Amino acid sequence: MSSNNEQSITLPTGKTIKVNTGLFINNEFIDSIDGKRFDTINPTTEKVITSVAEASANDVDKAVDIAIDAYINVWRNFSGYDRSRLINKLADLMERDIDELATIESLDNGKPFTLVKNVDIACTIKTYRYFAGFADKINGEVLQSEPDKFDFTRREPYGVVGAIIAWNFPLLLQAMKLAPILTCGNTVVLKTSEYTPLSALKVAALIKEAGFPKGVVNILSGYGPTAGAAIANHMKIKHVSFTGSIPVGKSILKAAADSNLKHVTLELGGKSPNIIFADADMDEAVKWAHMGVYFSSGQFCVASSRIYVQDTIYDEFLEKFKNRAESTKVGDPFKEDTFQGPQISQTQFDKIMSFIESGKKQGAKLLIGGERDGKEGYFIKPTIFTDTNEEMTIMQEEIFGPVTAISKFSTVEEVIKKAHLTKYGLAAAVFTKDITRALKISSELNAGTIWVNCYGLYEPNAPFGGYRESGIGREGGETALNEYTQLKSVQVNLAKFKF
Repeated sequence: MSSNNEQSITLPTGKTIKVNTGLFINNEFIDSIDGKRFDTINPTTEKVITSVAEASANDVDKAVDIAIDAYINVWRNFSGYDRSRLINKLADLMERDIDELATIESLDNGKPFTLVKNVDIACTIKTYRYFAGFADKINGEVLQSEPDKFDFTRREPYGVVGAIIAWNFPLLLQAMKLAPILTCGNTVVLKTSEYTPLSALKVAALIKEAGFPKGVVNILSGYGPTAGAAIANHMKIKHVSFTGSIPVGKSILKAAADSNLKHVTLELGGKSPNIIFADADMDEAVKWAHMGVYFSSGQFCVASSRIYVQDTIYDEFLEKFKNRAESTKVGDPFKEDTFQGPQISQTQFDKIMSFIESGKKQGAKLLIGGERDGKEGYFIKPTIFTDTNEEMTIMQEEIFGPVTAISKFSTVEEVIKKAHLTKYGLAAAVFTKDITRALKISSELNAGTIWVNCYGLYEPNAPFGGYRESGIGREGGETALNEYTQLKSVQVNLAKFKF
């Protein structure tokens, strides 16, 4: 059933914007097959923004069949140049509508408008442009072979790729999937988080406006146990790419094995250590550490929820970091000076508070924070624990909130050992003026990304992914092209049969 599904949303400023809220299938916004819808909540006010169509397994089937047809009959026949042109056109349109995109994202996700516009969407556009440049440069290689043979390889798309993204960076995560998937010549069925469906639906409208053929990109709003599970188990999807928690990632890996043994890319959680040595630039280390904890309300997979400070500067660092954390502007995402917005939902708010309670019960010292900020919205005050040990829950589990623990260390060997005492391996940081030490520690830390004298920087040309239980495969960089293509070997005989 077709419907324009366009709804008006009134912003805090009084301005009204229109958003399509249907399932985006075959370049149209349509109702779900069973007609179900669900509400999306403004985490700043705890009030309903609007409702969107809810995808079921039947809707996933429909989208996959359309994506297969688009791949076979249209998209695989597009040249790399033409794919690049369309992806760049999408980036152009996002630049044109950047204020509206940032507004929708802030409303639905709770992130400060200024940070969404200047960080999240800027990185999103950069990601599309970066991968667009590879669309006509996905090459195989000529292999060394016998004189009477000609051997070479080709990189070819999978066909239909399923993508499932999280709610913490809806626009950027969408780009990190769509950009390389489309660049490599695949079609896609993407499911957004039920917490943050709106910005992806705005991008869907821009995808249509950019001129992408029907069925190449299909975007579904829905829940993990239904639409997400249908994607993971689908027999016609050849690759699934997921960003989210370790338990869900494991269930997707199992579903891939139990269905058609589809290829899997998983970007999962982290418990990233930030290691600060006595020779570090103290003020810079404090600023970056603060960014590494409280940016995005602590709701990002590489957040430094463990900060290790060398004992000789521990007291000085702690005092300066505490002062900066206490000065963090928490509140309305649409106020220019706001740095930290709300948590995404009541569920996430309660989860973070339970971690805080566990820290107190297990003997950690609550230095600041640990409580709700205000009476409306899912706000939590910036929180710092000290006097922790590696057995505590807050030192082992991903909190995904504005909470960190600061601990002392004396030697390099000691801090590397502590850094590895979790199941994660997504990221880490080192602050020191000694480049030899920085390079040595970078080589010894078991993590997919190491930052030196900075924290949380993103560049689309850098591979991103984790060691251990933090994931499988890499997103970002030229390496991502290998995730969304299959390698074919071609051997050409130039001589007569001689066996």
